[in-house]
Amino acid sequence: MDFEDTPQEAEFRQKARAWLEANVPTEEEMADMDGMARAKFWQKRKADAGWACIRWPEEYGGRGANAIEQVILGQEESKIDAPETGVFSIGQGMAAPTLMTWADEEAKQRFIPRLASGEDIWCQLFSEPAGGSDLAALRTKAEKDGDDWVINGQKIWTSGAHYSDWGILVVRTDPNVPKHKGLSYFYIDMKSPGIEIKPIKQISGESNFNEVYFTDVRVPDSQRLGEVGQGWQVSLTTLMNERASIGAGGGGTKFSSVKRLAQSVEIDGRPAIEDSAVRAKLATWYVQEAGLKYTSYRTLSALSRGEIPGPENSIGKLVGGMKSQDMASFAIDLLEQQGIVRDRETDEAFEALFQDTYMGIPGLRIAGGTDEIMANIIAERVLGLPQEPRMDKGIPFTEVPTGS
Repeated sequence: MDFEDTPQEAEFRQKARAWLEANVPTEEEMADMDGMARAKFWQKRKADAGWACIRWPEEYGGRGANAIEQVILGQEESKIDAPETGVFSIGQGMAAPTLMTWADEEAKQRFIPRLASGEDIWCQLFSEPAGGSDLAALRTKAEKDGDDWVINGQKIWTSGAHYSDWGILVVRTDPNVPKHKGLSYFYIDMKSPGIEIKPIKQISGESNFNEVYFTDVRVPDSQRLGEVGQGWQVSLTTLMNERASIGAGGGGTKFSSVKRLAQSVEIDGRPAIEDSAVRAKLATWYVQEAGLKYTSYRTLSALSRGEIPGPENSIGKLVGGMKSQDMASFAIDLLEQQGIVRDRETDEAFEALFQDTYMGIPGLRIAGGTDEIMANIIAERVLGLPQEPRMDKGIPFTEVPTGS
């Protein structure tokens, strides 16, 4: 397979590069803006010029581009000093594909263009304290009351809930059927009465995750995606896109960063990269990173055919998370005493990238399914191995043992 640009792709790359270089915001333009304001400023500028979410249809804020052009744009944007726009990743990478698949046309026209422009930020309300990585074990319930549903319960590890405008939400609407069959899926205004958000303090000192409590929160039935009881099927659309997004390798320590560090620090008076043990580790990570890149082309092929990303995305998430954490740990060792310091104002080694990754990647290895869940998915759905025994299979949720 030839991975070089075709003439058409090369032309598109040149056009994208030229627009990005001419329009990336200057510090003067963004003076006195915080990180969120900068992200929204840049996203809106891209959207107004037709360079945001370019694979989406034009009527939803995109330009009808193909999957390869989306990748090319991402590659070129990574080369410029543009504001970080990760706050939009859940909305654009998970909520939008779910809305496109399951929402009616009115909801699509109302929400998807605002997702492209960065005017709305969305979060994902899936995980619960008692469920662990088993989404179908959730206990947050919704009960029908006229044209509304009344929601009570708790979600946890909700990234960005404290600054989100909307959220996608899975709840239990029927506890008397097997756990996968009693779920329903909604989108919800995060400013609704009865929603309480409590940030969780992380080991890094930041608070990107949250606990979210629901007390008699009312949601119109018109904000349901799929039929009542079809929440698991709708959730799979979100989850496959989530794992594609996480597995694509965004964020964290890159091989090139560790290689540059190994070239700049010394072991026994010689560049670390000349040490055979260091070279062996770098070779392993290079092979892993190359493998992840080419495996991701499977997803691109599926997307280009209009298909939903498949279970192979779990490979990228499983391998990528462990690789990034291993590289960060090794880089901290190479930095010796400097490695124990995390101060962006004084740390010259890539602005504390390795320390941030080392403390942040454990959360990424949980988000979207733990390493163990990913290994099970790969074993069962990619390799075709027998499923592990599940004692709760086929029985009503009310009869599932709780361990209490």
